[in-house]
Amino acid sequence: MIERALAATLFALYQVTIAMGIALLPLALITRRFGFTLPVDRLVDATERAYEHTAP
Repeated sequence: MIERALAATLFALYQVTIAMGIALLPLALITRRFGFTLPVDRLVDATERAYEHTAP
């Protein structure tokens, strides 16, 4: 039961990070023009790996 709750929580967190990445896309494009990149891709990858590790 706890594993199921953890998997559901990680799935929700993964979905939130994807939505955040989409919302921050215009800002990421602007900052990239100035030579700075936002690490949103690493955050999405980390939550995806965590979810896949706990998913049944």
